[in-house]
Amino acid sequence: MAAFQETKDNSLYLRKPSVTSALRDGDIPDYSGLSADEAALTALGYKQEFKLLGLLPSFASTLLYGMGYAGTGGMVWGWLISWFFIQCVAMGMAELCSSMPTSGGLYYASAVLAPPGWGPFAAWLTGWSNFFVQVTGAPSVDYALSAMILAAASITHPDYVPTNYQTFLLTVLVMIIHACISSMPTLWIARFNSWGSTLNMIALVVVIIIIPASVTGTADTPKFLPSSQVWSIQNGTDWPDGVAVLMSFLAIIWTMSGYDAPFHLSEECSNANVAAPRAIVLTSGIGGLMGWALQLVVAYTVIDIPSVVGSDLGQPWASYLVQVMPQKIALAILSITIMCGFFMGQGCMVAASRVTFAYSRDGCFPCSWWMKRVNKYTYTPVNAVWFNTSIGICLLFLIFGGPVAIGAIFSVGAIAAYVAFTIPIFIRVFFVGNRFRRGPWHLGKFSKPIGCLACVFIIVMMPILCFPAYRGSDLTAELMNWTVVVMLIVLAWWFISAHKWFKGPVINIEVRTLLDRPRIEINCIQHVMHGREDIVTEGIEGNSDSDSPVVSHKKALEGETLPTMEV
Repeated sequence: MAAFQETKDNSLYLRKPSVTSALRDGDIPDYSGLSADEAALTALGYKQEFKLLGLLPSFASTLLYGMGYAGTGGMVWGWLISWFFIQCVAMGMAELCSSMPTSGGLYYASAVLAPPGWGPFAAWLTGWSNFFVQVTGAPSVDYALSAMILAAASITHPDYVPTNYQTFLLTVLVMIIHACISSMPTLWIARFNSWGSTLNMIALVVVIIIIPASVTGTADTPKFLPSSQVWSIQNGTDWPDGVAVLMSFLAIIWTMSGYDAPFHLSEECSNANVAAPRAIVLTSGIGGLMGWALQLVVAYTVIDIPSVVGSDLGQPWASYLVQVMPQKIALAILSITIMCGFFMGQGCMVAASRVTFAYSRDGCFPCSWWMKRVNKYTYTPVNAVWFNTSIGICLLFLIFGGPVAIGAIFSVGAIAAYVAFTIPIFIRVFFVGNRFRRGPWHLGKFSKPIGCLACVFIIVMMPILCFPAYRGSDLTAELMNWTVVVMLIVLAWWFISAHKWFKGPVINIEVRTLLDRPRIEINCIQHVMHGREDIVTEGIEGNSDSDSPVVSHKKALEGETLPTMEV
């Protein structure tokens, strides 16, 4: 536990958390009575104000993009190649999380690490990008979940064809249920998510085993396709094969965008600066391996890709299952996927509410004063939960614009996620360098090369993911990919208005100054940056309970400039 001790000669012994601090020199947080994790948050400038990766449903939701753009070759090659680079992004993010374990971590890291004068702009882009992926997460998962439920009804009742308004109403109902669960006390939510995580892991293994054991094949088609066919590209776009494979990366990028959840929930776990980064890397690594196994199973057993993509069921995963196995087994697997999707949607809702709460705490949104409130009964950000629910329901009206329109919430989420993931990594690698103060979990000498690979991957993929599937005379307004418009709106807002009032993360803790040591409340908007020794207090590696150097008698501190300390 971090603490202050005063000696008889008025010297101050400081025990400090090993994180990168956002407080000015001379401002000493009050660590008394805090746990190690709360002390780390205090050094970052925040109070601890409230105490998943669903691979199977994610794969089922995005099968259209992996299989539809580049066929089975895109599924197996696309997943394998992009997984390597995604793991680089995950490791870079984990290193940041160890240094700055707070709910708004990516956004906070961008502000702190950015060069002088660029912090608010970096935080603005990162914050809004991360908000987009979080606020689109629950509605996209719940939309796919509702589509699978209605597809199951169509399988059992062949005369039934789901309509847009039925899909919309069912998705809204599921979102409201998830919002109610996410408004409960954290302990209840944790138990619910624990059950969901266990179910998702077991279900994934069961499905990977059941599918190859249950496929029947046809008189003209073997149970398993030859490798020469599986590993070849079947281009479903108007672009060259290489571009089609890159476009198929959308499936894994969206599927593997949930490993940042430990970052956003780091304020609610113990030993956060070690446990959270470890969870990020393990989630991405194990998830990527298991996901590729599922990709291989589907790629070797699918019979007719155009029939799967264009089926009247309206859900490619359901169409695939019915195509390759008996109906009862297909419905059983579909039911398992639906249950996993329900738990995943609820997890997305929780993560989104924590991110919205963290940004509202810094005044990023209109009515932030209302959204940053923590419910006095549940000690969770209930207002943020219902704000995100309202935004999600509004996005669901895209259902009535057709499959391309509603598909935009998937592409927006994928692009925004990796923009938010990469901005602080880019700043750390190319601007901060060796001045970055690592937490107890770090990459050592591999930090810079891994960060470079992560940045190159996102720079290449950003324009690719904005491409529509068709071009030339085949491209219409309905088939256009309008994802880039969303990011342009955010940029325009910054240059028109936000640069005048948005200053970055808000520090909201009580501190003591070294000179007169009164307790004061800081609730100001300020931006702090590495390389500015007058306003940055830097962290050190090591145990948060280790003793720190002695600060001399207060007369030695008098003068025009206070000395730099490590906190």
